[in-house]
Amino acid sequence: MNYIDFHCDTLSRLYYGHTSDPAETLWKNNGHLDLTRLIDAGYLAQFFACFLHKASPSKRETHFDDALGMIQLIKSSLSPDAPARLATSYHDYLENKNNRKLSCFLTIEEGGILEGDMNRLETLYNEGIRLITLTWNFENCLGFPHLMSAEPDTGLKSFGIEVVKRMEELRMLVDVSHLSDMGFWDVASNTKKPFIASHSCCRSLRGHSRNLTDEMLRQLGKCQGLVGINFCGSFLQGDGVCTLEALTKHLRHIINVGGLDIAALGTDFDGITCKLEIPGCECMYRLDEALHDNGFLPSEIDAICTKNAERILQLL
Repeated sequence: MNYIDFHCDTLSRLYYGHTSDPAETLWKNNGHLDLTRLIDAGYLAQFFACFLHKASPSKRETHFDDALGMIQLIKSSLSPDAPARLATSYHDYLENKNNRKLSCFLTIEEGGILEGDMNRLETLYNEGIRLITLTWNFENCLGFPHLMSAEPDTGLKSFGIEVVKRMEELRMLVDVSHLSDMGFWDVASNTKKPFIASHSCCRSLRGHSRNLTDEMLRQLGKCQGLVGINFCGSFLQGDGVCTLEALTKHLRHIINVGGLDIAALGTDFDGITCKLEIPGCECMYRLDEALHDNGFLPSEIDAICTKNAERILQLL
């Protein structure tokens, strides 16, 4: 089986030095994934997030500069003859796939680093960013986070609407994971193309504000979007453990409510600390086995692991 994963925090883990060994690299480390293990496990593409924590000090002058630093980290790790390459389009992905090379896509997690400056969006695009998670867990210049969903007027701000529209023009993916409920619907109202929730789960199965309601799942199905299943245990079930059973239940619910075409992977590897029955990318085959054992058809498993993602990649 092959895989495409829409979210990991490996770049920020390495950039900020949140590792057990300072010698760890993107090619070999002790986290949930590295390039070597991704390739060995059959991954076709991995989306690498440049995650910026608003409450943490910048390593450089600003968090925007930190994002550029993470971009440089991955670019400097990929030599022309390496079995992994940076990808910025569907054409790049197909070329890499045909040459048996892993495609590495770059994303931003925390659109607040734009700080109201549209020129920064253009810079990020030119640097290879192809997806932006509009908010993290704080209010920013684009809108409000999931933590404020119950409060009035907590959707996208005017600048956020401008950014979403410009992202569509640039062929960048709009990501609503971490966004408030009102923000989700503002994105739905201001987009013409599919948008995604790169790493989220189902609120009707686990009542967490980070999760998507059934109405949201139906909207993603209606707009031909996508949701990457998050492996964070607290989003899956009450005991906070990421079990194969819980992942299977959430994926089945996504399909039952929104349709098969929206189900995908968004592990949040290296951004979560819970107990995992899939402790790293090298063990992703366990998900295949669990889905098969729970009655998923081979075509459904293939759709979840790669085919649905490939459809979304055609937007790039």
